[in-house]
Amino acid sequence: MTGEEPRTRTSTTVRTPAASEVRSVRRAGAARAWRTRLLVVGIVLAAFNLRPAITSLGALLEEVRDGLGMSGSVAGLLTSVPPLCFAVFGVTAPRLARRFGAGAVVCAGMAAIGAGLLIRPYVGGTAAFLATSALALMGIAVSNVLMPVIVKRRFPDRVGSMTGLYSMALALGTATAAAVTVPLTDALGGNWRSGLAVWAALAAAAVLPWLPFVREREREQDGARGARNERAASAEAPVLRVTRSRTAWALAVFFGLQATAAYITMGWMAQIFRDAGVPAGRAGLLLAVTMVMGVPLAFVIPRLATRLPHQGPIVLALGASGLVGYAGLYLAPAAGAWAWAVLLGIANCAFPLALTMVGMRARTGAGVAQLSAFAQSTGYLISIPGPLLVGVLYQHSGGWGLPIALMAGLMIPQTIMGVLAGRDRTVEDEATTS
Repeated sequence: MTGEEPRTRTSTTVRTPAASEVRSVRRAGAARAWRTRLLVVGIVLAAFNLRPAITSLGALLEEVRDGLGMSGSVAGLLTSVPPLCFAVFGVTAPRLARRFGAGAVVCAGMAAIGAGLLIRPYVGGTAAFLATSALALMGIAVSNVLMPVIVKRRFPDRVGSMTGLYSMALALGTATAAAVTVPLTDALGGNWRSGLAVWAALAAAAVLPWLPFVREREREQDGARGARNERAASAEAPVLRVTRSRTAWALAVFFGLQATAAYITMGWMAQIFRDAGVPAGRAGLLLAVTMVMGVPLAFVIPRLATRLPHQGPIVLALGASGLVGYAGLYLAPAAGAWAWAVLLGIANCAFPLALTMVGMRARTGAGVAQLSAFAQSTGYLISIPGPLLVGVLYQHSGGWGLPIALMAGLMIPQTIMGVLAGRDRTVEDEATTS
């Protein structure tokens, strides 16, 4: 027995990590924490830049029309360019992310936004203005699609809160551009070109936090190659055909109709108030109120949505708010302007709800990427005729009665599709084939 004691003591000896190893682990942990915080900053700044290109133009649409000699129909075409670009370029985002890395694509997207916003006010003619707007909107389109994907992959246990933060920053950027573009233009000498170009500085700032993530290209490509090898090794792996999912189609239509309402609002709401006798500065402020409603609600709604098995009740509440807001805009646009701006701002919070449902209706990161690209690209295609049709109706009817009736009428199918998309199921359950 005594001869076994030394062996027993030796077998229970535990190696103590060296101080250098402890410091190395701590440094690695600190580096990961720093990168996570930088990524959060990058997401917030990118989201802040996803709408000023549109709402700054909406606030100065009358001046731009006069400066470029646009008719009402051409101005309607101008307000339809954003969803067209989002549909065309958004579908390429997953492929670009696989090739270059999501961080690199978003970084390039911010650079494209800055370049487009800086150049477009100073080009001559409507065609060049549309082309340079498309450059900025291309950057917005790829970032639109990749943000839910980045959130799902990097923050899988905080999808609701991170989507809320991203949506809140997006709403804040939208509202800020709507509120300050007119006063800022006045402060810069009343030149609408300077008032539009100044927003390029924010996009340039948004490039910086994404630069460290451009270098993750090799790591993401290695991961993508590994994933392809795994799929090749398993011939019977299930394939996701997202177009076969009823939920995906419901979400795409819901996304498209809410985008229709949003771009009509951003493009025409200030003009509706101005035609009702509201001064230009106050009309821009009213548009800002509509947009700023998304700041608190865009943080609350995604968190609430992730706690509900069915998001239908939220969809119904938003739809009711929109219908009341449109009715007031038709009956008393100037007298109740502040109330209608608030109600339509609540209705516009269908956007963060749609983004949240994209993350909830798929189980995997790859599924979210496919669903995000499909729902957003298809949805933006659906939304293209709306702003253009509003411009045509406004020009040929001489008033806002028919356009507002169109907006209210579209709220009905939007609500129905939102209820269907909010059911507790995933696209993998509906569209996976062996």
